[in-house]
Amino acid sequence: MFNGQPLPYFQPLIDTATGRIAGYEALARLRDDDGNVTSAGPLFTDPEVNPADLRELDRCIRRMALERFRDTPDGFISLNISPSWVSQLQPGMPLPSLQLLEEIGLPADQVVFEITELQGSIEQLRDVVQRYRQAGIRIAIDDFGAGYSMLDRVLALEPDILKLDIQLFRKAASGNGNSGDFVRALALMAEKSGCWIIAEGVETEQELHFALECGARYVQGYLFGRPDENFLPAESVQQQFSEMRDHYVHEKLAEREKLANLRKSLACLFADLRVWLSKGAQPAHLPSPEDYPWLLRCFLCDAHGTQISPNYEWKGDAWHTDPRYLDHNWSWRPYFYQILAEAGEDSRVILSNRYRDATTNQYCLTSGLFIDDSRHLLLVDIDTSFL
Repeated sequence: MFNGQPLPYFQPLIDTATGRIAGYEALARLRDDDGNVTSAGPLFTDPEVNPADLRELDRCIRRMALERFRDTPDGFISLNISPSWVSQLQPGMPLPSLQLLEEIGLPADQVVFEITELQGSIEQLRDVVQRYRQAGIRIAIDDFGAGYSMLDRVLALEPDILKLDIQLFRKAASGNGNSGDFVRALALMAEKSGCWIIAEGVETEQELHFALECGARYVQGYLFGRPDENFLPAESVQQQFSEMRDHYVHEKLAEREKLANLRKSLACLFADLRVWLSKGAQPAHLPSPEDYPWLLRCFLCDAHGTQISPNYEWKGDAWHTDPRYLDHNWSWRPYFYQILAEAGEDSRVILSNRYRDATTNQYCLTSGLFIDDSRHLLLVDIDTSFL
Protein backbone atom coordinates (compact mmCIF):
# COMPACT_ATOMS: atom_id res chain seq x y z
CA MET A 1 0.00 0.00 0.00
CA PHE A 2 2.81 2.41 0.92
CA ASN A 3 6.56 2.35 0.54
CA GLY A 4 7.48 0.79 3.86
CA GLN A 5 6.38 -1.07 6.95
CA PRO A 6 4.05 1.03 9.12
CA LEU A 7 5.11 1.50 12.74
CA PRO A 8 4.53 3.96 15.58
CA TYR A 9 7.19 6.28 17.00
CA PHE A 10 6.78 8.00 20.34
CA GLN A 11 7.86 11.47 21.43
CA PRO A 12 7.86 12.30 25.16
CA LEU A 13 5.86 15.09 26.76
CA ILE A 14 7.46 16.59 29.85
CA ASP A 15 5.40 17.69 32.84
CA THR A 16 6.68 21.18 33.72
CA ALA A 17 5.64 20.71 37.36
CA THR A 18 7.81 17.62 37.91
CA GLY A 19 10.27 17.44 35.00
CA ARG A 20 9.21 13.82 34.47
CA ILE A 21 7.91 12.29 31.26
CA ALA A 22 4.13 12.41 31.65
CA GLY A 23 3.15 10.85 28.34
CA TYR A 24 3.91 10.37 24.66
CA GLU A 25 2.53 11.46 21.35
CA ALA A 26 2.27 8.58 18.87
CA LEU A 27 3.56 9.46 15.40
CA ALA A 28 3.18 7.53 12.14
CA ARG A 29 6.35 6.22 10.50
CA LEU A 30 7.27 3.92 7.58
CA ARG A 31 10.34 1.67 7.52
CA ASP A 32 11.61 0.61 4.09
CA ASP A 33 13.44 -2.61 3.19
CA ASP A 34 16.81 -1.00 3.94
CA GLY A 35 15.73 -0.05 7.45
CA ASN A 36 15.33 3.67 6.73
CA VAL A 37 12.50 5.28 8.70
CA THR A 38 10.53 8.23 7.31
CA SER A 39 7.52 10.18 8.52
CA ALA A 40 4.14 9.14 7.13
CA GLY A 41 2.79 12.61 7.94
CA PRO A 42 3.05 14.01 4.39
CA LEU A 43 0.83 11.19 3.10
CA PHE A 44 -2.08 12.50 5.18
CA THR A 45 -2.04 15.85 3.36
CA ASP A 46 -1.38 14.43 -0.12
CA PRO A 47 -4.55 14.70 -2.26
CA GLU A 48 -3.21 11.95 -4.56
CA VAL A 49 -3.36 9.31 -1.83
CA ASN A 50 -6.51 7.22 -1.53
CA PRO A 51 -8.40 8.29 1.66
CA ALA A 52 -9.46 4.69 2.33
CA ASP A 53 -5.82 3.57 2.26
CA LEU A 54 -4.88 6.40 4.62
CA ARG A 55 -7.63 5.44 7.03
CA GLU A 56 -6.38 1.85 7.02
CA LEU A 57 -2.80 3.00 7.60
CA ASP A 58 -3.91 5.24 10.47
CA ARG A 59 -5.88 2.47 12.16
CA CYS A 60 -3.01 0.05 11.76
CA ILE A 61 -0.48 2.38 13.40
CA ARG A 62 -2.98 3.39 16.08
CA ARG A 63 -3.54 -0.22 17.07
CA MET A 64 0.21 -0.86 17.20
CA ALA A 65 0.78 2.26 19.31
CA LEU A 66 -1.94 1.42 21.81
CA GLU A 67 -0.77 -2.18 22.13
CA ARG A 68 2.77 -0.98 22.80
CA PHE A 69 1.58 1.57 25.34
CA ARG A 70 -0.72 -0.89 27.12
CA ASP A 71 2.26 -2.31 29.00
CA THR A 72 3.20 1.16 30.32
CA PRO A 73 1.60 1.54 33.76
CA ASP A 74 1.84 5.33 34.05
CA GLY A 75 1.24 8.38 31.91
CA PHE A 76 -0.88 8.95 28.82
CA ILE A 77 -0.65 8.47 25.08
CA SER A 78 -1.81 11.11 22.61
CA LEU A 79 -3.06 10.16 19.14
CA ASN A 80 -4.29 12.24 16.22
CA ILE A 81 -7.92 12.06 15.14
CA SER A 82 -9.07 13.49 11.80
CA PRO A 83 -12.47 15.22 11.88
CA SER A 84 -12.89 14.48 8.17
CA TRP A 85 -12.97 10.79 9.05
CA VAL A 86 -15.22 11.38 12.04
CA SER A 87 -17.72 13.08 9.72
CA GLN A 88 -18.11 9.82 7.80
CA LEU A 89 -19.48 8.03 10.87
CA GLN A 90 -23.22 7.53 11.03
CA PRO A 91 -24.95 9.20 14.01
CA GLY A 92 -25.18 6.87 16.98
CA MET A 93 -22.98 4.16 15.48
CA PRO A 94 -20.21 2.65 17.66
CA LEU A 95 -16.94 4.60 17.58
CA PRO A 96 -14.07 2.47 16.23
CA SER A 97 -11.52 4.07 18.55
CA LEU A 98 -13.56 3.24 21.64
CA GLN A 99 -14.04 -0.31 20.41
CA LEU A 100 -10.30 -0.60 19.86
CA LEU A 101 -9.49 0.58 23.40
CA GLU A 102 -11.92 -1.95 24.85
CA GLU A 103 -10.49 -4.72 22.70
CA ILE A 104 -6.89 -3.90 23.66
CA GLY A 105 -7.71 -3.35 27.32
CA LEU A 106 -6.20 0.12 27.70
CA PRO A 107 -8.02 2.45 30.17
CA ALA A 108 -9.58 5.41 28.40
CA ASP A 109 -8.22 7.86 30.99
CA GLN A 110 -4.71 7.13 29.69
CA VAL A 111 -5.63 8.38 26.21
CA VAL A 112 -5.70 11.85 24.67
CA PHE A 113 -7.18 12.38 21.21
CA GLU A 114 -5.76 15.32 19.29
CA ILE A 115 -8.13 16.96 16.83
CA THR A 116 -5.79 17.79 13.98
CA GLU A 117 -7.98 20.22 12.05
CA LEU A 118 -11.43 21.71 12.51
CA GLN A 119 -13.22 21.02 9.26
CA GLY A 120 -16.58 19.48 8.46
CA SER A 121 -19.71 19.55 10.59
CA ILE A 122 -19.01 21.07 13.99
CA GLU A 123 -22.24 19.59 15.37
CA GLN A 124 -21.27 16.04 14.42
CA LEU A 125 -17.73 16.53 15.69
CA ARG A 126 -19.01 17.93 18.98
CA ASP A 127 -21.27 14.90 19.41
CA VAL A 128 -18.38 12.48 18.87
CA VAL A 129 -16.10 14.49 21.17
CA GLN A 130 -18.73 14.34 23.91
CA ARG A 131 -18.88 10.56 23.56
CA TYR A 132 -15.09 10.34 23.77
CA ARG A 133 -15.10 12.49 26.88
CA GLN A 134 -17.90 10.46 28.51
CA ALA A 135 -15.73 7.38 28.04
CA GLY A 136 -12.90 9.12 29.93
CA ILE A 137 -10.73 10.26 27.02
CA ARG A 138 -9.26 13.76 27.13
CA ILE A 139 -9.50 16.01 24.07
CA ALA A 140 -6.75 18.23 22.69
CA ILE A 141 -6.87 20.75 19.85
CA ASP A 142 -3.70 20.74 17.75
CA ASP A 143 -2.17 23.81 16.04
CA PHE A 144 -4.06 26.22 18.30
CA GLY A 145 -3.58 29.78 17.07
CA ALA A 146 -2.91 28.83 13.45
CA GLY A 147 -6.32 29.98 12.19
CA TYR A 148 -8.39 32.77 13.70
CA SER A 149 -11.65 31.25 12.47
CA MET A 150 -11.06 28.16 14.61
CA LEU A 151 -11.65 30.00 17.89
CA ASP A 152 -15.43 29.55 17.78
CA ARG A 153 -14.96 25.84 17.13
CA VAL A 154 -12.52 25.52 20.01
CA LEU A 155 -15.09 27.12 22.29
CA ALA A 156 -17.78 24.76 20.97
CA LEU A 157 -15.69 21.62 21.60
CA GLU A 158 -14.49 22.69 25.09
CA PRO A 159 -11.19 20.79 24.86
CA ASP A 160 -9.11 19.75 27.86
CA ILE A 161 -5.78 20.60 26.21
CA LEU A 162 -4.60 23.11 23.60
CA LYS A 163 -1.40 22.53 21.63
CA LEU A 164 0.11 25.80 20.48
CA ASP A 165 0.77 26.01 16.75
CA ILE A 166 4.44 25.11 16.35
CA GLN A 167 5.31 27.81 13.80
CA LEU A 168 3.56 30.54 15.76
CA PHE A 169 5.18 29.35 18.99
CA ARG A 170 8.69 29.39 17.54
CA LYS A 171 8.26 32.83 16.04
CA ALA A 172 6.94 34.15 19.34
CA ALA A 173 9.74 32.51 21.34
CA SER A 174 12.35 34.14 19.09
CA GLY A 175 11.17 37.58 20.19
CA ASN A 176 10.59 38.76 16.62
CA GLY A 177 7.49 40.76 15.77
CA ASN A 178 4.34 40.98 17.86
CA SER A 179 3.57 37.26 17.99
CA GLY A 180 4.84 36.96 21.56
CA ASP A 181 2.00 39.04 22.97
CA PHE A 182 -0.49 37.19 20.76
CA VAL A 183 0.66 33.77 22.02
CA ARG A 184 0.63 34.99 25.63
CA ALA A 185 -2.95 36.15 25.08
CA LEU A 186 -3.89 32.73 23.67
CA ALA A 187 -2.27 31.04 26.65
CA LEU A 188 -4.15 33.33 29.05
CA MET A 189 -7.41 32.53 27.26
CA ALA A 190 -6.66 28.81 27.61
CA GLU A 191 -5.91 29.22 31.31
CA LYS A 192 -9.15 31.10 31.93
CA SER A 193 -11.14 28.41 30.10
CA GLY A 194 -9.55 25.65 32.20
CA CYS A 195 -7.40 24.16 29.41
CA TRP A 196 -3.87 22.89 29.80
CA ILE A 197 -1.29 24.13 27.30
CA ILE A 198 1.18 21.94 25.40
CA ALA A 199 4.10 23.69 23.74
CA GLU A 200 5.51 21.48 21.01
CA GLY A 201 8.60 21.99 18.90
CA VAL A 202 10.72 23.05 21.89
CA GLU A 203 14.31 22.78 20.66
CA THR A 204 16.19 25.46 22.61
CA GLU A 205 16.33 26.68 26.18
CA GLN A 206 14.98 30.04 25.01
CA GLU A 207 11.89 28.28 23.62
CA LEU A 208 11.50 26.39 26.88
CA HIS A 209 11.61 29.66 28.82
CA PHE A 210 8.90 31.12 26.62
CA ALA A 211 6.77 28.00 27.08
CA LEU A 212 7.09 28.36 30.86
CA GLU A 213 6.22 32.04 30.59
CA CYS A 214 3.04 31.04 28.74
CA GLY A 215 2.15 28.63 31.54
CA ALA A 216 2.60 25.45 29.49
CA ARG A 217 1.71 22.33 31.50
CA TYR A 218 3.62 20.07 29.10
CA VAL A 219 6.50 20.67 26.69
CA GLN A 220 7.51 18.51 23.75
CA GLY A 221 10.44 18.73 21.38
CA TYR A 222 13.96 17.75 20.42
CA LEU A 223 15.38 19.52 23.48
CA PHE A 224 14.14 16.61 25.59
CA GLY A 225 13.65 13.77 23.14
CA ARG A 226 13.24 12.93 19.49
CA PRO A 227 10.54 10.51 18.34
CA ASP A 228 11.71 6.94 18.82
CA GLU A 229 10.45 3.37 18.74
CA ASN A 230 11.03 2.90 22.45
CA PHE A 231 9.87 4.55 25.64
CA LEU A 232 12.24 6.29 28.04
CA PRO A 233 12.38 6.03 31.85
CA ALA A 234 10.04 8.65 33.31
CA GLU A 235 12.87 10.43 35.12
CA SER A 236 15.36 10.37 32.22
CA VAL A 237 15.28 14.16 31.56
CA GLN A 238 14.29 15.30 35.04
CA GLN A 239 17.72 16.63 36.00
CA GLN A 240 18.16 18.44 32.66
CA PHE A 241 14.70 19.99 32.93
CA SER A 242 15.22 21.01 36.54
CA GLU A 243 18.41 22.90 35.69
CA MET A 244 16.75 24.72 32.80
CA ARG A 245 13.74 25.59 34.93
CA ASP A 246 16.11 27.03 37.54
CA HIS A 247 17.72 29.17 34.81
CA TYR A 248 14.28 30.47 33.91
CA VAL A 249 13.47 31.36 37.52
CA HIS A 250 16.80 33.17 37.93
CA GLU A 251 16.11 35.19 34.77
CA LYS A 252 12.70 36.17 36.09
CA LEU A 253 14.25 37.21 39.40
CA ALA A 254 16.74 39.35 37.48
CA GLU A 255 13.82 40.99 35.67
CA ARG A 256 12.17 41.68 39.01
CA GLU A 257 15.39 43.28 40.23
CA LYS A 258 15.42 45.53 37.16
CA LEU A 259 11.84 46.56 37.90
CA ALA A 260 12.77 47.27 41.53
CA ASN A 261 15.60 49.53 40.33
CA LEU A 262 13.20 51.21 37.90
CA ARG A 263 10.80 51.93 40.76
CA LYS A 264 13.63 53.57 42.72
CA SER A 265 14.50 55.74 39.70
CA LEU A 266 10.82 56.60 39.26
CA ALA A 267 10.58 57.68 42.88
CA CYS A 268 13.48 60.08 42.24
CA LEU A 269 11.88 61.30 39.00
CA PHE A 270 8.52 61.97 40.66
CA ALA A 271 10.31 63.90 43.43
CA ASP A 272 12.04 66.01 40.77
CA LEU A 273 8.75 66.56 38.92
CA ARG A 274 6.99 67.73 42.07
CA VAL A 275 9.72 70.29 42.63
CA TRP A 276 9.42 71.30 38.97
CA LEU A 277 5.67 71.78 39.34
CA SER A 278 6.12 73.87 42.46
CA LYS A 279 8.49 76.20 40.56
CA GLY A 280 6.10 76.98 37.73
CA ALA A 281 6.35 73.90 35.46
CA GLN A 282 8.48 75.52 32.75
CA PRO A 283 9.46 72.92 30.08
CA ALA A 284 13.06 74.15 30.02
CA HIS A 285 13.40 73.29 33.72
CA LEU A 286 12.31 69.66 33.45
CA PRO A 287 14.75 67.05 34.83
CA SER A 288 17.63 66.08 32.56
CA PRO A 289 16.76 63.07 30.34
CA GLU A 290 20.32 61.81 30.82
CA ASP A 291 19.29 60.73 34.30
CA TYR A 292 16.19 58.94 32.97
CA PRO A 293 17.01 57.60 29.46
CA TRP A 294 13.84 55.48 29.41
CA LEU A 295 11.56 58.52 29.82
CA LEU A 296 9.23 59.00 26.84
CA ARG A 297 6.95 61.73 28.19
CA CYS A 298 5.24 63.06 31.27
CA PHE A 299 1.91 64.81 31.78
CA LEU A 300 -0.61 65.75 34.43
CA CYS A 301 -4.23 64.64 34.92
CA ASP A 302 -6.91 65.60 37.39
CA ALA A 303 -8.24 63.05 39.86
CA HIS A 304 -10.88 61.92 37.36
CA GLY A 305 -8.35 61.03 34.66
CA THR A 306 -8.75 64.07 32.40
CA GLN A 307 -5.45 65.37 31.05
CA ILE A 308 -4.88 68.97 32.18
CA SER A 309 -1.37 69.54 30.82
CA PRO A 310 0.26 68.98 27.44
CA ASN A 311 2.58 66.05 26.94
CA TYR A 312 6.17 66.97 27.71
CA GLU A 313 8.54 65.04 25.44
CA TRP A 314 12.30 65.13 24.86
CA LYS A 315 13.12 65.56 21.17
CA GLY A 316 16.85 65.02 21.05
CA ASP A 317 18.01 68.46 22.19
CA ALA A 318 15.18 70.04 24.17
CA TRP A 319 11.84 69.45 25.86
CA HIS A 320 8.79 70.04 23.66
CA THR A 321 5.10 70.33 24.49
CA ASP A 322 2.33 68.49 22.65
CA PRO A 323 -1.14 69.87 23.47
CA ARG A 324 -3.10 67.41 21.31
CA TYR A 325 -4.24 65.31 24.26
CA LEU A 326 -5.51 68.07 26.51
CA ASP A 327 -8.99 67.20 27.86
CA HIS A 328 -8.60 63.54 26.88
CA ASN A 329 -9.81 61.24 29.64
CA TRP A 330 -7.69 58.20 30.49
CA SER A 331 -9.72 56.81 33.39
CA TRP A 332 -10.69 53.77 31.30
CA ARG A 333 -7.06 52.64 30.95
CA PRO A 334 -6.15 49.75 33.30
CA TYR A 335 -3.23 51.64 34.81
CA PHE A 336 -5.51 54.50 35.92
CA TYR A 337 -7.78 52.51 38.22
CA GLN A 338 -4.77 50.54 39.41
CA ILE A 339 -3.25 53.85 40.52
CA LEU A 340 -6.62 55.09 41.78
CA ALA A 341 -6.75 52.15 44.20
CA GLU A 342 -3.49 53.42 45.69
CA ALA A 343 -4.63 57.04 45.92
CA GLY A 344 -3.12 59.13 48.65
CA GLU A 345 -0.39 61.70 49.15
CA ASP A 346 2.06 58.92 49.99
CA SER A 347 0.74 56.40 47.46
CA ARG A 348 3.36 54.08 46.05
CA VAL A 349 4.61 54.18 42.49
CA ILE A 350 2.46 51.99 40.21
CA LEU A 351 3.60 50.39 36.96
CA SER A 352 1.20 49.26 34.24
CA ASN A 353 1.56 46.16 32.11
CA ARG A 354 3.47 46.56 28.87
CA TYR A 355 1.47 47.88 25.91
CA ARG A 356 2.04 49.39 22.46
CA ASP A 357 1.87 53.19 22.47
CA ALA A 358 -0.54 54.53 19.85
CA THR A 359 1.48 57.71 19.28
CA THR A 360 4.99 56.29 18.81
CA ASN A 361 4.23 52.61 18.10
CA GLN A 362 6.73 51.76 20.84
CA TYR A 363 6.28 49.28 23.67
CA CYS A 364 5.70 51.21 26.89
CA LEU A 365 4.94 51.09 30.56
CA THR A 366 3.03 53.84 32.32
CA SER A 367 3.74 54.88 35.88
CA GLY A 368 1.71 57.26 38.02
CA LEU A 369 1.58 58.95 41.39
CA PHE A 370 -1.18 60.99 43.02
CA ILE A 371 -0.07 64.36 44.39
CA ASP A 372 -1.63 67.44 46.01
CA ASP A 373 -3.77 65.39 48.41
CA SER A 374 -4.89 63.22 45.47
CA ARG A 375 -6.24 66.16 43.47
CA HIS A 376 -3.78 65.59 40.61
CA LEU A 377 -2.11 62.61 39.03
CA LEU A 378 1.40 62.69 37.60
CA LEU A 379 1.88 60.19 34.78
CA VAL A 380 5.09 59.06 33.10
CA ASP A 381 5.42 56.89 29.97
CA ILE A 382 8.46 54.60 29.81
CA ASP A 383 10.18 53.18 26.74
CA THR A 384 10.70 49.50 27.57
CA SER A 385 13.50 49.11 25.00
CA PHE A 386 15.80 50.82 27.53
CA LEU A 387 14.97 48.20 30.13
